Amino acid sequence: MEDVKGGVDYDEAARTITSFLRDYLSAAGAEGFVVGLSGGVDSSTAATLAVRAVGGDNVVGLIMPDRTSTPPEDIKDAKALARLLGIKHYEVPINDFLESYTKLPYYDPLDKVSLGNVKARIRMTLLYYYANTHNYLVLGTGDKSELLLGYYTKYGDGGVDILPIGDLYKTQVRVLALKLDIPSKIARKPSSPRLWPGQMAESELGLSYETIDLVLYAYFDLRIKPSDIPRATGVSRDVVREILRRVKATEHKRRPPPIPRISRRSLRHDIRLPLHP
Repeated sequence: MEDVKGGVDYDEAARTITSFLRDYLSAAGAEGFVVGLSGGVDSSTAATLAVRAVGGDNVVGLIMPDRTSTPPEDIKDAKALARLLGIKHYEVPINDFLESYTKLPYYDPLDKVSLGNVKARIRMTLLYYYANTHNYLVLGTGDKSELLLGYYTKYGDGGVDILPIGDLYKTQVRVLALKLDIPSKIARKPSSPRLWPGQMAESELGLSYETIDLVLYAYFDLRIKPSDIPRATGVSRDVVREILRRVKATEHKRRPPPIPRISRRSLRHDIRLPLHP
């Protein structure tokens, strides 16, 4: 079976993405992009492509650590990347904002997932505050693997204006990052949303991205039937089933909120248009 990482012309991918970013920014009448820099491969790649597209003067990075779950090394890497790209950046710790949630009458200190999602949503609001006050767009950092698995926070890191690397799997983003001369320590860093101490993406998912991407690539890109994916990839039937179950279970994250359609039914006769002479 074709290697998922080998299915992309990375030079052409970079050109396509930068052209898309440039055109989209112009069409929106916006002045630039603001991006949350985490020190990880996805945000670093998205920021680098944005700089190539519109220049460093039109890209701003927000580094938004949480003192309970963000390793100092990630902050250091994010700042180093911002300096490498020559972009303006701000360090905005989120703990003061997070503290207000602990005063809720229904706050549960043992529910780390809900609190982790709050962290992602605080970061989203900080990005949009900057975007709104500067006529910028919020640059998303989600990759295809995360989007298909639903491995992101709805209206958190999923709340963005544009997803430049959203059609590249995680393993492909790592290759592209190296080709863009992003430091190897960032390109190869194990992925983590850092929403609680010790959180690591592959441990939480229970699978490596190499395996996840191979199955997703077989299903979505090569259109191989689920029953044939184990034979084509060497991945066990149970693992294939679990990956595709996650895709199906998180479909609601990739769709706009549902609306019950009534306008073409009973109410259409209740509205009378004014008559014009």
